[in-house]
Amino acid sequence: MSQKDEKKDNGKKIDEILVVVGLDFGTSYSGFAYCHTASANQEVCTNTEWSGYSGRFKTNTVLQYDDNFEKVTEWGKLAFAKKAERKNMDKDEPKSVGLFKLYLGSFGKLDDDLKPKIPVDYKKAIADYLREMGKLIKIRISKHWPDVNFYENVLLIISVPADYSKKELAIMRECSLEAELIRKENIEYLQFTTEPEAAAIYCMKKCLNEHSLASTGTTFMIVDCGGGTVDLTTRKLVGEDQLSEVTERIGDYCGSSFIDEAFLKHLGSIVGNSTIDKLRDNKIKSLQYMVQHFCRKVKFRFTGKDTDFQYELDVMETIKVLEKFVNSETKKLMEDNNWLITIDFEKIKSMFDPLIDRILKMIEIQLENCRDECSIMFLVGGFGQSEYLKNRIEEKFKDQVKTIVVSKDPIAAVVRGATLYGLSLSDKMKNMKVNEQVKFVIKNRKLNYTYGIRVLKLSKKGDPPERVTSDGYIHKFHPIAKRGDVVEFDEEIRVNDLCPVNEFQESATFCIYFTKDVEAKYCDKMELLGTLKIYFTDRGPDRKVSFALSFGQMEILKATARNETNGQNYLATFEIKKER
Repeated sequence: MSQKDEKKDNGKKIDEILVVVGLDFGTSYSGFAYCHTASANQEVCTNTEWSGYSGRFKTNTVLQYDDNFEKVTEWGKLAFAKKAERKNMDKDEPKSVGLFKLYLGSFGKLDDDLKPKIPVDYKKAIADYLREMGKLIKIRISKHWPDVNFYENVLLIISVPADYSKKELAIMRECSLEAELIRKENIEYLQFTTEPEAAAIYCMKKCLNEHSLASTGTTFMIVDCGGGTVDLTTRKLVGEDQLSEVTERIGDYCGSSFIDEAFLKHLGSIVGNSTIDKLRDNKIKSLQYMVQHFCRKVKFRFTGKDTDFQYELDVMETIKVLEKFVNSETKKLMEDNNWLITIDFEKIKSMFDPLIDRILKMIEIQLENCRDECSIMFLVGGFGQSEYLKNRIEEKFKDQVKTIVVSKDPIAAVVRGATLYGLSLSDKMKNMKVNEQVKFVIKNRKLNYTYGIRVLKLSKKGDPPERVTSDGYIHKFHPIAKRGDVVEFDEEIRVNDLCPVNEFQESATFCIYFTKDVEAKYCDKMELLGTLKIYFTDRGPDRKVSFALSFGQMEILKATARNETNGQNYLATFEIKKER
């Protein structure tokens, strides 16, 4: 099939998109929203009906398995926290599996002892969770639009953290395929956006007007504070409903779930770390119930202003089963205190401060890199509702940013923005055939990695002698696109002047590497992104070959190549290296 025919075929498929679904797959909580492409006012519906409860935008990113960790028995809130019943005090509770999303991104590259311990492969857990979420999505779509075929008429947009590389996106795509969210023949029906980008789209469309800032040239910052990550992006409104990325998006693992871990660490210093470990192993739902109690009483209420604020944990009331796991010495001390544990203001503050300090540092970096005045800052995500976090941000940046606000429905900002992203993408693809100038909501992106290939060159004076081959050549990194470059959404970056080694060469393979280093010279310490293979359909000497990749899109799903001498197109394939 020629590239022209392929574009026609893809256009035909996109014409069949009737519904867009946005999926926010979070570290601690997940949710989805949906909208019909024919909706006059893009009325996005956010799901609030979950198994066992209703009225909330998200459910827990948690699974419960059978004894062999093969079959999912519960998911979401039903797999999460539950107060132990007196009759079941001596029974082990079903194993809940959570925090598996942390195995992706930069956190996933840490040593195993620093990652959350889970009893199944993280890819299996991700796929299993997406499968359960997918079942509910299909029910909702069928309920509203019975004639819509999920695999033929639905465009799915999954939001991901800002630090995900194209390799992590390939893993997410693999898990989505395993979860039966898409089929191989329609892989383009799944697309990705970053969480802060989705939130920026939502705030542009739904929040800027409320602050009289919906005009071309307005620059605003998104601080997306979730359970695992906090992601930042600064965007400029460059036209009607179109955004440009002003600074490189950044993220860090300083979300609210780490406050929960700080609480458990402090509790372990009182009742023994081994006690907490035993609760994790045998009474995980009871432990999570206690953490939820802490969240309700402390994490969501703490302002940092009332120095008399404290938290009293009544062990007998909240997690009576704990007494079963403490040693005799600790048991005596706890009995003397009537099984009450009091945590004072300073200790609670110390659970927040290390994380908030990192968030403040990221905001500082964003503002330093932003040449234009930032008119408004939107806090989104569950942790974005923290009054203490907002107070600290206002205290530090009130003279640099005029308006600092929590967005409308901050928990739903990302998932609604992902849906709006999908509606714009669907509209662009449908209308490109009649109007190539149709605008997409994202005008451009700033690259957060440097991409390139390894090339063999004649060595020069100053090259490290240990790298030079016996015949005077050296392998070097040749950048294709650099970190910090601004690239248009659908811009192809072309590499020219490549020559086959001989006139009979039938194919060529290029390894594509990526790195955070802007001035990288060698490929030694880089990650291999994937391999590009070009199949030559002609023969002969002096063939000038070029290839192109699209770095402005979230993924590199397609590559193109051609003979620069006669314009003949070659078949080119790009395969991501997904192993982790």
